[in-house]
Amino acid sequence: MKKALSVLIAILCISTTTIFSQEKKFVNLKRAKVAPKIDGILNDPAWAEAEEAKNFIQFRPDMGVEEEAHEKTIVKVTYDDNAVYFAAFMQDDPSKIMKQFTTRDNFGQADFFLISINPNNDGQNDTEFLVFSSGTQGDAVVTSNGNEDWGWNAVWDSAVKIVDNGWIAEIRIPYSALRFSNNNIQTWGVNYHRRYMRDNRQYTWNPIDLSSGKKIGLMHGELRGIENINPPTRLSFYPFASGITRSYDGNNDSDFKFGMDLKYGITENFTLDATLVPDFSQAGFDNVQLNLGPFEQQFSEQRQFFTEGVDLFSKGDLFYSRRIGGSPSSYPELNENESVTNYQNNVKVLNAMKLSGRTKNGLGVAFLNAITKKTKVFIKNSDTQNIRTETVEPLANYNILVIDKQFNGNSSVSVVNTNVMRNGGFRDANVTAGLFDINNKKNTYNYAGAFKVSNVNYKGEDKTTTGISGNLGLNKISGNYRFGIDYTFVDEKFDINDIGILRRNNNTNLGAYASYQTFKPTKALNNYRIDMWFNYNRLFKPSTYTSKDIGINFNAQTKKLFDFGGNINWEIGKQYDYWEPRTEGRYFTFSNGLNVNAWIGTNRAKKFSFMTRQGFATLFDKDRDVFVHFWAVDPTFRLTDKFTLSYSYQYNRGNGGRGYVTTADNDDIIFGERLQKTIINSISGTYNFNSFHGLSLTFRNYWSTVDYDYALYTLENDGSTINTTGYNLDNIGTFLSDDPDFNPNVNFNTWNLDFSYSWQFAPGSLLTALYRNSLFNRNTMSSDNFFDSLDTLFDQPIEHIFSLRMVYYIDYNNIKGLFKNKNS
Repeated sequence: MKKALSVLIAILCISTTTIFSQEKKFVNLKRAKVAPKIDGILNDPAWAEAEEAKNFIQFRPDMGVEEEAHEKTIVKVTYDDNAVYFAAFMQDDPSKIMKQFTTRDNFGQADFFLISINPNNDGQNDTEFLVFSSGTQGDAVVTSNGNEDWGWNAVWDSAVKIVDNGWIAEIRIPYSALRFSNNNIQTWGVNYHRRYMRDNRQYTWNPIDLSSGKKIGLMHGELRGIENINPPTRLSFYPFASGITRSYDGNNDSDFKFGMDLKYGITENFTLDATLVPDFSQAGFDNVQLNLGPFEQQFSEQRQFFTEGVDLFSKGDLFYSRRIGGSPSSYPELNENESVTNYQNNVKVLNAMKLSGRTKNGLGVAFLNAITKKTKVFIKNSDTQNIRTETVEPLANYNILVIDKQFNGNSSVSVVNTNVMRNGGFRDANVTAGLFDINNKKNTYNYAGAFKVSNVNYKGEDKTTTGISGNLGLNKISGNYRFGIDYTFVDEKFDINDIGILRRNNNTNLGAYASYQTFKPTKALNNYRIDMWFNYNRLFKPSTYTSKDIGINFNAQTKKLFDFGGNINWEIGKQYDYWEPRTEGRYFTFSNGLNVNAWIGTNRAKKFSFMTRQGFATLFDKDRDVFVHFWAVDPTFRLTDKFTLSYSYQYNRGNGGRGYVTTADNDDIIFGERLQKTIINSISGTYNFNSFHGLSLTFRNYWSTVDYDYALYTLENDGSTINTTGYNLDNIGTFLSDDPDFNPNVNFNTWNLDFSYSWQFAPGSLLTALYRNSLFNRNTMSSDNFFDSLDTLFDQPIEHIFSLRMVYYIDYNNIKGLFKNKNS
């Protein structure tokens, strides 16, 4: 029996190895005499002559499993002078096909068919076109690190039809949506994905081995025999018109804008994108929160121009696009009894352009340039009523250049330069980085590193400051067991914050991690993963110990698609925080911090699902009594395939935490012990009439209070805090000449609501109507409860915004075709 079992296991191992080591699948294409009609009905003559791509293999949750007989997938491909065409028939029980309607690029709960195509067939630069069973489209470019950039949008055609024994997807991708050479005979890399949302199974035509360490693009099949096609002129115009009206505190204003964005294929592989009259009026709101720490809050990018096709710009982590058009770089110097009457939170972007692409030989180039407007503020003297102006941001130019060379399938070297030039006496900045990311031949190990140099020119002070940073790492990237070690340093003068974001400098980190993950289901689980890490930190100069921590994380999914996990992180021994005191050379100490979190999520394919998270943090410190706990619940209701509603509730309460309050006139650093409570309520909902138009709602209310004990603490030179120096809430203002009424207690409340309707009335063309309102209040009434604080918030002036925006897509090739028809 044991011998038979051993033989069976050996056969299975050999079979699995054979599946993943076989040569790439391929089909030979035939040119269509008549282009197929994109209607979801496969009765066109072109499909009768096309070869079949079939015998799909599962890679999630179980690798190497063949399709069941009643769930076969067959794909056919053809082409002509204008486009490449795909027809996919996916056999299934129609009653089991999930087909929730969603907006573009939003997965929701619908089965899908995905085409991953690579005209250069280099295994690295894929473009993905996805069709859901509901008819909704999605498209993305695969980034250099293997992630998908869903901010990229192309214009292409598709049709879906549910039939008695499954569903059909028919797709037309014009050559203007792809980048390829003009060789007479071409071979393109391609793979097809099919996913069943009901049980999370995913199959591909050419097998994928997730344990190999290879990029997915290296496991494509091939389309052979593409002959005599020419890259078209890739020139598209996006003229737009927008109108916006605002009302706030009795004041009303309106703005109307006409402009245009464009895309131009400079060469076969390089594209220029430009926004000639930028319009970001319908960008989503930021999730603002109360920030008591020493570092700025980082917001995600909401503006499409800065989210689409920006993969190469992320190289080296030097570019934070929110700097462009963000807050002014300076604040005016005020005399006594002066105040700013119109401070601008955002600088206007005058125009922006980006050029990006990659040659067939793997050389990638990306360049972005943006110009922002000179910004002034009005300053009023309360005694004389005189008003003066001061420039807080001059005319400024931002640019970033990336040159990236890929080689040996999975490796690359890169050079990155960022530059900010400001007119007049304002500071300029320049950062240059060299990067390498190299895999060995078997794609089992990765070696990565970087060296960066920053230069900040303070023109008003006639000086330049130079800083350096770097890192070096070794990682095992294949198999069930993986590990890595990394060393990073940042000196005290390194500064990228004119166009990037760096929260702290003057530090070093030695980090190590190990992980174990499964690629085959177990008896009870589809998959699970365990990660462990250790970090040891010091100042760069002087080389002084600051902290160390160790942690473990666990994630798993059951057979019934329940996800669960948790993590523990322990800050070992005494920690030295050199940033919380806000004074160079000073530090704050605490000991043995412990943070524990756990979460569970139910099957998202069900009509009702939810995720809940809980956790706590504390210090094992005899001199401190700290306890923070939080919990959250996020239920989702899929009421119909058209209507989905999600709610999120988060609660956080912490006491005993100490942090910076202010610095007294005598240079004493004042800390306080906080009781902080935070409640966040969020709602998001969508109602999609079909794949082309729908309604969406986004709402968020964030409320947080901070209540300090009556006694305040003084930070000692050894990092400890004492409360015997006489500072308290009643007298702290007397020690601050610039703010005698200072009170550190906080009641912080924000309200944001967006309600929008969008309609794709033609390919690439969109009409969007948006209503937005927002409220904000911050005061010192930390003892108010939630409802009292909400009443106070509603007493504040509310901002109402209504905007209407229409974008129309124009393809130069269609215009050219019209003129040809007229001339003929």
